[in-house]
Amino acid sequence: MKTAYEILKEAGVMSRAVLAASCDGQVIDLSREVPDGAEVKALTFEEIEGKKVFWHTASHIMAQAVKRLYPEAKLTIGPSVDNGFYYDFDSEVAFTPEILSKIEAEMAKIVKEDLKLERFTLPRDEAIKMMEEKDEPYKVSLIGRVPEGEDISFYKQGEFTDLCAGPHLFSTGAVKAFKLTQCTGAYWEGNSENKMLQRVYGVAFPKKDELNAHLAAMEEAKLRDHNKLGRELEYFTTVDAIGQGLPILLPKGARAIQILQRWIEDEEQKRGYLLTKTPLMAKRELYKISGHWDHYLDGMFILGDPHDETKECFALRPMTCPFQYQVFLNRGRSYRDLPMRLGETSTLFRNEDSGEMHGLIRVRQFTISEGHLILRPDQLAEEFQGCFELANYCLETLGLKEDCTFRFSQWDPNNTAKYEGTPEQWNHAQGVMKEILDDLGINYKIGIDEAAFYGPKLDIQIKNVFGKEDTLITIQIDMLLAEKFGMEYTDQEGKKVRPYIIHRTSMGCYERTLALLIEKYAGAFPTWLAPTQVIFLPFGNEQMEYTQALADKFAAKGMRVEIDTRNEKIGYKIRSAQLQKIPYMVIIGEKEAQEGTISVRSRKQGEMGKPDVDAFINDLLDEINEKRR
Repeated sequence: MKTAYEILKEAGVMSRAVLAASCDGQVIDLSREVPDGAEVKALTFEEIEGKKVFWHTASHIMAQAVKRLYPEAKLTIGPSVDNGFYYDFDSEVAFTPEILSKIEAEMAKIVKEDLKLERFTLPRDEAIKMMEEKDEPYKVSLIGRVPEGEDISFYKQGEFTDLCAGPHLFSTGAVKAFKLTQCTGAYWEGNSENKMLQRVYGVAFPKKDELNAHLAAMEEAKLRDHNKLGRELEYFTTVDAIGQGLPILLPKGARAIQILQRWIEDEEQKRGYLLTKTPLMAKRELYKISGHWDHYLDGMFILGDPHDETKECFALRPMTCPFQYQVFLNRGRSYRDLPMRLGETSTLFRNEDSGEMHGLIRVRQFTISEGHLILRPDQLAEEFQGCFELANYCLETLGLKEDCTFRFSQWDPNNTAKYEGTPEQWNHAQGVMKEILDDLGINYKIGIDEAAFYGPKLDIQIKNVFGKEDTLITIQIDMLLAEKFGMEYTDQEGKKVRPYIIHRTSMGCYERTLALLIEKYAGAFPTWLAPTQVIFLPFGNEQMEYTQALADKFAAKGMRVEIDTRNEKIGYKIRSAQLQKIPYMVIIGEKEAQEGTISVRSRKQGEMGKPDVDAFINDLLDEINEKRR
């Protein structure tokens, strides 16, 4: 056998830019031997897989630097993430900005030493013994969970050795440019009952100019970060006494979500959806039927003792599907009743880990544009396409489509405990979905072990300003739950048959969407979506009567308006409106009040002169109704 490096070199594609290799779809070190005839591809920093190898190696360089400077620090885990890497340390030394600078300086020495990364394996018992001798209790704990008889892999660079599955770069010298960005607290294994560790984040690049460009982009991201900007613009707030992941939507945020909700519900109605409103909680028996009790119990908020079968136990709903199924089950159904498209603005509750909370993007209570389509098998492709077209329309209207990617989320046949159904059912469902996605021409990536427990799904992914990826919209094919709930309809031959189900969101989570919109537009929403569309700025009390009459006229046309009645100079009022990112300012001075005219200033265009009042109203209504961006 030859190494991946040798194969790529013989193929003439090996260069300094190649960081790792892909062998039959698995990312490996360049030094790893591969079976004869295996397909080997070069991975560079341009591919996400190459970035992750690069960043993973950078995390080991950081850990080595920490151990050199602070030998008593205990190592835990240090993976690559969506936009860099981190390592969690158990250390008595607080990693202040000054300490991070010292760690960076030591990392630079390790890079200059150009240490080779060498992989080796040990039997489980020997691996535990080695980590015990190194006094690394967290590593011992991790190794102890590996089944007996399996070898454990390690990577060595100079004097530093770390438990790791890899892959890694050839040597430390390739990591030319790096920056440690922050240090935060993180519980061991994300469990608040465990010890609080110090999580050091960083990012690394092959070239200094790439790092500088990234850091500049991160500074811009901080200005757009919804968690900062959304609070400054008073869209939402959080209160310790209420709890983490439970934001308060302030009037502007509540209004923005109301606008989105009305738009979505009206659009779904146009497309044949039936509106439902179902309870926020149910007895455990409902979740046992659906399978959520067995597969999702840790993510649910339980009211009562989940293990005491002698007493009633309820749970706040983490999803709406078992509730909406009851609408279909309310009476007997015929093939003529299908497809049945059910839509609901659903408030859901999920017991996310405290370390996962982030502003409005990941919360414990949220609202979602949820829907379930119950249909005949012959309707599956057309209805799936309809769901995709609705999602696509929403993304295009909001201006988020260009930021999205698509993932075909499949089950993992090696992790069957996580899923319902047989391999035959999963292969059939995934085969049907692949055919639909390919016919639609969707450019997707495959995500193994990312499916729902009852079926495959199309996940529409999006990144926030810091590069963290989340799911915004899902469309799922379900061929299992209808049987669990006894759902059936009478077909054309009079036989009772099971329907297919599509689970979908049209726009996804309202809170997450609001967060992404704040970041996308830096708080300067398109006029149709702005909580306040026009603000009237009178010079003084003498113009107030005319100003009020104008504001009433605009409001009568359905516009959202405000009047700045403060006893301040007009320049101050204009700056204030600009800071609030209100689309249009109507300025009323003595001359405007006398002549019955207006002076208009646009957030985008600046001074617009003195347009005719009615003409301006009509132009503004066109902009709003067409949802221009």
